[in-house]
Amino acid sequence: MLEVQVYDISGKNIDTWKVDEKLFGSEVNAPLLKQAVVAYHANKRQGTASAKSRGMVDGSTRKLYRQKGTGNARRGARRTNIMRGGGVAFAKVPRDFRQKLPRKMRKAALDSAILAKMLGQDLMVVDGLKVDQPRTAEIARLMSNLKIDRSCLLTLADRDRNVYLSSRNIPDLTVRTMGELNAFDVATRRKMLVTTDAMKALMSREGAR
Repeated sequence: MLEVQVYDISGKNIDTWKVDEKLFGSEVNAPLLKQAVVAYHANKRQGTASAKSRGMVDGSTRKLYRQKGTGNARRGARRTNIMRGGGVAFAKVPRDFRQKLPRKMRKAALDSAILAKMLGQDLMVVDGLKVDQPRTAEIARLMSNLKIDRSCLLTLADRDRNVYLSSRNIPDLTVRTMGELNAFDVATRRKMLVTTDAMKALMSREGAR
C-alpha cells in the first residue's frame, strides 16, 4: 500500500490516505510510458513545412551553356538547387507525424505516470480548494504554502472556471480535469496536485481514461 499525504489550503498535513498500487498497474511500465510521451510529442507536430524541389519550380530544363570551352564552371539547368531561384535540394513536403496509441495503452500509460508520481512522493492531495472569484493570489498562495516551486499539474474532478482563471497566469501550472488527464501532462510535470474529489474518483476509477 502506498501513502498519499493530504493537505489543507494552508499547507498543513491533515491526513494520510492508503492507496493500493494494484489500482494503477502495480508497477511503472517505463517503456510504455516513454512510448506514450513520444506519441504525444509527435502528435503536436504540425508537419506543414513545404518547399519546392528542382522539379517543382518554373524554368527551362535547357543547359545554360556548353560544357567546355567557355572558361566557366560547369553549369546545368536554371532550376538546379545551386542557382538563385532554383529548387531546394531534398525539399521538405507536408507529412503527418501522428502516432496512434490504442485506448487501453493510453490508460495503462496514464496509470504508470500517476503511480510514478506516488512512488516519488510527488503527488499531493489538497482538501478544501475553493475559489469564489478569479484571483491569482489565492492559487499562488496555495502553491507557496505547499512549497511547490516547480512545474505542477493541478487536477480537478470537474471544470471550475474560477480555479482555471486564477491559475492561468502562474508559470508552469497546468489545470486539467479528470477526463482531460493524459500520461504526457502527468509525466512532464514535477508535481501533481489533486483535489480530494478527483483523488477519490481516481481511486474508484470513475471517470479515469
